[in-house]
Amino acid sequence: MRIIYAADIHGAFERVKTLLSETVADLYIITGDLIDIPFYTMNTAINYHDLQVYFYGLRRQMEKEGVPIEDFVDELLERPDISDEAEEKGTRYQQYTIRARRVLQQKYKVLENILATKQTARILSLPGNYDMDLKYTSLYERDLHMRCHEIEGIKFAGYGGADIWTPGIPERYVVKYRAGKEADYNKNEMIDFFRTVHPDIVITHQPAHGIHDRVLQFGTSGSAALRHFCDTHPVTACLSGHIHADWGFDARERTIYLNPSNFGEVTLMTGGVSEGGFFYSIEIEHSAIEKIIFKKIVDNRIYDIADYYKKGEEWIEDIIDEKRYGALKKGKNFDMKVKKYSHIPEIQLYNEIKQFYRMFQTGETDERIDRMEQVAHLIEEKIQDDIAMDILGSTNMGICETGSDIDFALYIRCPEGITEMRAYRQYKKAARLLEEILRPDYAFQILDCIDLGLVEKSIREKNYECEATQRFVAYRSICRPINYRVIAPVEDLLNKDLEFRSEMEGSIQSYMKIFANTSRHTHSFEKYEYRIRAMGIKIPVTVRQAIMTYLNKNGDTDDT
Repeated sequence: MRIIYAADIHGAFERVKTLLSETVADLYIITGDLIDIPFYTMNTAINYHDLQVYFYGLRRQMEKEGVPIEDFVDELLERPDISDEAEEKGTRYQQYTIRARRVLQQKYKVLENILATKQTARILSLPGNYDMDLKYTSLYERDLHMRCHEIEGIKFAGYGGADIWTPGIPERYVVKYRAGKEADYNKNEMIDFFRTVHPDIVITHQPAHGIHDRVLQFGTSGSAALRHFCDTHPVTACLSGHIHADWGFDARERTIYLNPSNFGEVTLMTGGVSEGGFFYSIEIEHSAIEKIIFKKIVDNRIYDIADYYKKGEEWIEDIIDEKRYGALKKGKNFDMKVKKYSHIPEIQLYNEIKQFYRMFQTGETDERIDRMEQVAHLIEEKIQDDIAMDILGSTNMGICETGSDIDFALYIRCPEGITEMRAYRQYKKAARLLEEILRPDYAFQILDCIDLGLVEKSIREKNYECEATQRFVAYRSICRPINYRVIAPVEDLLNKDLEFRSEMEGSIQSYMKIFANTSRHTHSFEKYEYRIRAMGIKIPVTVRQAIMTYLNKNGDTDDT
């Protein structure tokens, strides 16, 4: 079983959508803080926060700390001796609170609509200290808080929220946390629940004491009761979040502790922004964790940051992307400093259409992507060179059927200075292995083969005439990567010189126009539309118009 685990979403719903469309897993665990602010504009959120802070101070003066602020305001407005200022602010606070609840419910509904598009996997969610109790939202069927889900013989149980006051979120609606750091182990709601259900994997928002719980200004902030439970029970893994800066992998006794840092962007106390995008891929075989990959999503690209695997009794960390790993370790952004790239219109349009289709990705597509990743690693081991692919056709679009074939461009990285004949031999060896490993299960076609070493050399030399680089740029603009860790350094190098990339895309623009107008390509889009309709899905007018524009046609845009 493969699990994707992301924490601290902070309203990054579009990034969640990309995560679902660009990854393959049996189970997704998407945990709090799911929401960023309970309003649609930052100005409203700031006004509400200012009022909340005002009543927070007034509540403390009147020694009413045990009363939720919303209840305190309601009681205050009933007093005959209330000041005009408090009455005016209290009335506004009540109005804001009603609006906040409505917006929160709407945001959870939007997130549920996104999660529902991934029909080939289970998706579970846990609230954080920014969130409502999910049983009162559209996410109630995915809720992990005080619930246990058994999947493939493994029990997953969760406890959400945190032992902290969260300014800007209505206290009345936030999920109640009854497992504080100082709570008696024998009178602890979280521990009572875990002892009842006997989970194999626990998911909490607040971490265990002493592991991924250090806040720079205040020291440790984790739950001693949770740590004691994991130490004294057969817990395979404890997945947490909340403390964005104290992220990482840790193995203590029999339990693996994971905190992937924030998935959504987060505004820091210093006024800066933490870029986020981090998550874990967890491989489980026979109820035991075999491998963990720390990953980062940037736009619609996924980078492997580090591998964790067991060697004997020890867990080994293998850092793959030293630059991104190092930046996170230092608390610095890496990808936000890179200027966002805008493709030529034909490519931009194609990708918009592709993203629509991928919202309805089929199980057959997931199977092919998963198999291609396995095949790439198998071939790498045999030929001792890097191997990767870029997928085209229906697998790229996400709407494969049982008999769909797999079309792809094959990438091989040959050491610099290697002869063209040696590169050709490596390609033939890889092609033969693909026939042996893949052909029994899937029909496929290798449409192209490119030496990434040659591409990297031409980028450094700004060789605009290199046909291999032109083809690489074209595939990278529209395709779905397999074993992206091999491709990533080359594309990173390409993106450092956006003028070069723009020029290369411009040189293939005319070919994109010709390609879009071929009968075979037009037939492919007709086939994609037929498959979508067979699922009972109507293509929206805007998407149909985009397809017609891309194919350079004038057509009926009726979506009935």
